[in-house]
Amino acid sequence: MIRYQFFPRSQGINEKIQIVIDCFSLVYDEIKSPKFNHPSNDVLEIIKPALQLNGYKVEEGKTKDKKISIPVLFGFDNKIDKLFNADAVSQDGKIVIEIEAGRAVDNNQFLKDIFQACMMFDVEYLVIAVRNDYRGGDDFSKIYTFLETLYISNRLHLPLKGILLIGY
Repeated sequence: MIRYQFFPRSQGINEKIQIVIDCFSLVYDEIKSPKFNHPSNDVLEIIKPALQLNGYKVEEGKTKDKKISIPVLFGFDNKIDKLFNADAVSQDGKIVIEIEAGRAVDNNQFLKDIFQACMMFDVEYLVIAVRNDYRGGDDFSKIYTFLETLYISNRLHLPLKGILLIGY
């Protein structure tokens, strides 16, 4: 099955976060690594129906009008000056999901995901889904160690209520 860990570890998983875990569990046999080597966009397509059934808005494509844009900065007359894109977002805009494949650790994409979620307006939770096995390496464990250090050290305070790390 999938692996997951919620941070900070001093808090349990709420019902809304459990729904995301259930969606990944539902499609695990189609996305599990190392059996499948799907790019992240393919994983998103596989999980999309389950997320949509649970009220998530999911990216439909790579063109501007098919991406999910979340405001970051507002300018004059409340017009959006800056935005970031997400793979999926909950109906209330509080949970952002990012699915990564090969570049999660190698290109530090998970760090960019954390930064962007912290900047997004009204976002409270980030879900980062990564491969358990990528080229013989365990991306889930590597990111787990990073997040564990981040939260235990208590030197950097994120504006998020929590981060859910999922390994598939």
